[in-house]
Parts: sequence; structure tokens; C-alpha cells
Amino acid sequence: MLRPLIAAVLASLLLGGCATVSESINKINPWAGKTGPKPTELQSIKGTAEARARWSVNIGKAGNYVFTPAQVDGSVYVAAADGTLARIDEGAITWRIKAAPALSAGVGSDGRLVVVGTAKGDVLAFSASDGKPLWQVKVTSEVLAAPTVGDVGVAVKSGDNRIFLLDAKDGARKWFYQRATPPLSLRSFAGPVFAEQYVFAGFPGGKLMALDAKNGAPIWEGTVALPKGATELDRVADIVSLPVFDGSQLCAVAFQGRVACFDLKQGGQLMWARDFSSTSGLVVDGRYLFTVDAKGAVHALERDNGGSVWKQDKLLHRNVSGPAARRNFVAVGDMVGVIHILRREDGDFAARVNTDGTPVLTPLQVMGSGFLVQTAGGTVAAIEVQ
Repeated sequence: MLRPLIAAVLASLLLGGCATVSESINKINPWAGKTGPKPTELQSIKGTAEARARWSVNIGKAGNYVFTPAQVDGSVYVAAADGTLARIDEGAITWRIKAAPALSAGVGSDGRLVVVGTAKGDVLAFSASDGKPLWQVKVTSEVLAAPTVGDVGVAVKSGDNRIFLLDAKDGARKWFYQRATPPLSLRSFAGPVFAEQYVFAGFPGGKLMALDAKNGAPIWEGTVALPKGATELDRVADIVSLPVFDGSQLCAVAFQGRVACFDLKQGGQLMWARDFSSTSGLVVDGRYLFTVDAKGAVHALERDNGGSVWKQDKLLHRNVSGPAARRNFVAVGDMVGVIHILRREDGDFAARVNTDGTPVLTPLQVMGSGFLVQTAGGTVAAIEVQ
């Protein structure tokens, strides 16, 4: 079971909890031939689409963390490990500040508030219009996941797997939720998700929770994975990517577990599940669910029943990012910053775009006529596809 764990480390999901594995990405690098499988070499493709970077800005390196850009009304808010926080409008930096000496998570925004976190457990909020500091509070552990800003407040997941809801005006704590965690778990860079009156979050042990947004009370619990195996390493089965809520359907995927969808109109009843292992996450559209397995294969599944539609396995062991889907295309990034554009209907390669040669650790996002990417090297780019 060590091979998939190494893959997870390469995805910046370092083992944490009561026991830790502290090696950095640079110390465990199978691409350099030190350990693990060699990444599949890219083959030439016959492109069927045109893709290019419409604009590109360098914001600063991610270091050992994962930074997720936030989009609101055409503006993009981005952060870096050196404490940089910035707003980008159509490829131009509107403002850029030093939010803190160092940051470990970001960015969450609703267009009025911009929120980031630090390894010391600080949560910092700034004005979206000009970057002016608004408030700063502390939670119980490091903040690795981008905070989520919604109508009811700011939801933060700390490194000790607690969920906090903070008041958007001053950061005052409204409530927090915690649950028992297994002795060994993956460090998660995915935060909570607001949907209707709920806060959804994934936890170690393969549990997906719905919390009441008003008071943090647990409303529903779904099992995405059941830990199994003889050792604690074998029993790691954690949800470390964002769950996806669409209509009445809630879907999530776990490392060494399953991909599963639940029907919230039927009280959270399990619609379907299939064995799967992923740290990259998933997206859904009107018909399909797209996800990336622990080896780097991209899958399209039937949204209603989980049946296989296609599998693209020519990116194995390239540390493939979480996918984004728009119209006829699905996009993923890899460990050298290449953006792969796949055809939605059959998974064939439609186009490729190079960035800065550094890993894409955060899932791509849909933006305009294409996709938004942030690399570990600090490049933030809008990829246009036609």
C-alpha cells in the first residue's frame, strides 16, 4: 500500500494526525527515479481544439502548501506561501498586499471579503475592493484548506479536522464541530462547502457530513469509504477533496475507498457507489461525473448510476490534478504544469497548454470560455479553449 501513499504525498497530501510522515515533495520524487513508478511519457497528439493562455500572472510559489484561487464576478483572488495576496482583473493586478509573513491556505471570497489562513492557525480577512485588513482570529490548528465565504459566515477547516463558522463582520466564532479521527490520516487541503442550509465537509475515515449552517449540529452522515486492512496505513480511507453538490445530488470520493453519490431529497440515501481511490477530487455536469484515480487515470462515469463511460490512462503517475469540465471539454493539470484538454464524450486528447513547468496541485476551475489554473510555481493563468 506504500505506492499509493507516495502518490498522495506527491499531491501535497502529507500524512498527518497522531502519526506523521514529514517528507516534503522534494524528498519523495519518483519522477527523479528515486522511488516509485516512472511517470508516463507524453505522446504527441492530433489536436482537435485550440487552447492558449489568454493571460498569465505570477503571484508567488506555493511552497509545501496548496493555494486555490477564488473567482467572483470576473475577479480572481490569489495567494502565495510568502504571504502575498492579490486581486486580478482580466490579467491585470488590481491590488497586491503582504497579508502575513507567511500563508498556508487561500483563498476564500464572496466578492466583499477575501479570507486566507496560516500554519499558526490564523484566519485573516481583507476587503475585496482594496485589500484593506478587516479582522484576524485564531483557530485550534494550522489552516491548510481555503476558507469558504457564504451568506451565513466564513467556514474554516483546521488541520485537526475541526469545522469553524466565523462571523463575516468581525471573525467572532459562531460555532465549531469536531469528531473523533483515526490514528493516521491524510492532511487535507479541501475545506467545507456551503449548500442551501448546510455545511458539507469530508473527514478522515471516509465520512461525509452535513452540518446545520445555523448552529453546526450534525444533520446527516454519509459513508464514502470504510477503512479496511491489517495496518493503520492500509486503513487510511479519507475524503481529502471537496464534495460536489448539484441539485439534490451530493457526490464525493475517498482515498483507498469509493466514489459515491447520495440523494438529499431522499434523506441522503445512497444512490450508487463503486470502489475507487483518489486524492484529486471530482466534478459533475448534466450527465457525467469526472474524477482522477490515485494512479492518474481520468475517468468519466454516468452521473445517475456510476457506470463507466471512458477512461484516459495515458497520464499515469503524472500526479494529475482534479478536473474541471466545461461544455465539450474536461481539463486537468500534471506534475510539470502541462494542462491537458480532453474531449468530454470519449476522453481523447483535444489540446495541451504548457505553463511554468511546476506541478498543478489544485483542481482546475471553469472560467469564461476555458479554465483557470494556479501552479505550485505561482503562475495563475486563464486558459482559453475553442
